[in-house]
Amino acid sequence: MRRLDDEPGGNPPLPGPVDPAVLGALLHRHGWRRRGGAAGRYARWTPPGPAGSGTSLLVPESRAYPDSDDLLGEALTALARSAAPSAREVLVSLAVPSDEVRWWREVPEGPSGTASWSEQERLRDAAHRMLLAGALAVRGPAGYHGARHRGQALASLEGVLVEPGSGGGLTAFVPTATGRPAMVRLYAGLNAVRDAVDYQRTTGGMEAFDAAVRAGVSRELTEAVVALVHGTEGVRIALAWAPAAGAPPGCAARPEPVDFSPGDLPALRAAGARYLGDEPSLPVRITGAVVRLRRSAPRGPGVVRLRVLAGAEVPYVRVELDEEAYRIAGHAHLVGLPVRVVGRLESRGGFRRLSGAGEVTPVQVDDAERDRLMKSLQENLDFFEEACGAEPDPADG
Repeated sequence: MRRLDDEPGGNPPLPGPVDPAVLGALLHRHGWRRRGGAAGRYARWTPPGPAGSGTSLLVPESRAYPDSDDLLGEALTALARSAAPSAREVLVSLAVPSDEVRWWREVPEGPSGTASWSEQERLRDAAHRMLLAGALAVRGPAGYHGARHRGQALASLEGVLVEPGSGGGLTAFVPTATGRPAMVRLYAGLNAVRDAVDYQRTTGGMEAFDAAVRAGVSRELTEAVVALVHGTEGVRIALAWAPAAGAPPGCAARPEPVDFSPGDLPALRAAGARYLGDEPSLPVRITGAVVRLRRSAPRGPGVVRLRVLAGAEVPYVRVELDEEAYRIAGHAHLVGLPVRVVGRLESRGGFRRLSGAGEVTPVQVDDAERDRLMKSLQENLDFFEEACGAEPDPADG
């Protein structure tokens, strides 16, 4: 996620592609006040704050009148020059149609009513984790995703912009072109978490969390909510759909905010532990390039680390091999060939370990791929280890 004020400035958007109704909806969403105007022709909008403060905008109701483009152009120029923080947010949403997610945390305020830097960092981290949980849910329901699909999920969030809000809040602008599926899953997941927590606090039962997985709830999402709530008196999360795109099918046009409090933390933590323990290991046949070898003696079994090329949606796995399989993996590595191995991808450790590994065989590849693998080996000779008593590698988990 990138900060909104890290984005380069520029000229206001041209009035031609701007829908007056979308501009009016965005102004209303961001706290601008409608203060009359010529009925049926244009409306006058003033920015948030004391009555009459700031520059007012004349926004046409439609393009039915000859001066509509002129009014839109003047309104957009005034927005670009406005000192109101919401003005830039409106322009960004016009330039790139975006769904919005807003987070508020009730925490003790710092001097002059400001939030501390560390509080903003905690909020930003929790918000990122929550968006990532929504993006992971797009790949399929799972109580615990671990390292699976993480690369694709992060890539889908690259266009997200964030802006600190008043009172220590935070807003994320998620482009509909790339992030709408994640927002749909987050919308369903947050409401399912809220319902499951209420059920657990009322009945003591956890079964609602099991059913919630189908709605996109996971350990990643419950942990994101825990991180958001911890150290606060309560939090609120609100989603709003891009006016230009409208609400997705099956979703409320104006979603109600979802609230959580410290009293929800025991249920959320118990659900996260439940998801971690219940997610089963997966049988897989992985093809991967050997990037690390290690064993404690010149002979015997050892551990290899594979960069996964196919067979599992994780970047790397750690595999324990017997002496013969370890020898095959070492030879394949030296000649620049990947290996294929069968086993079970364990949920413990985030699906980064393969247990019960067997059937280790080198895989033939074309010359271009082999040259690429050999170049990678030459560039990373420091990582090729088959030394006695080598220090443990933290990356192997």
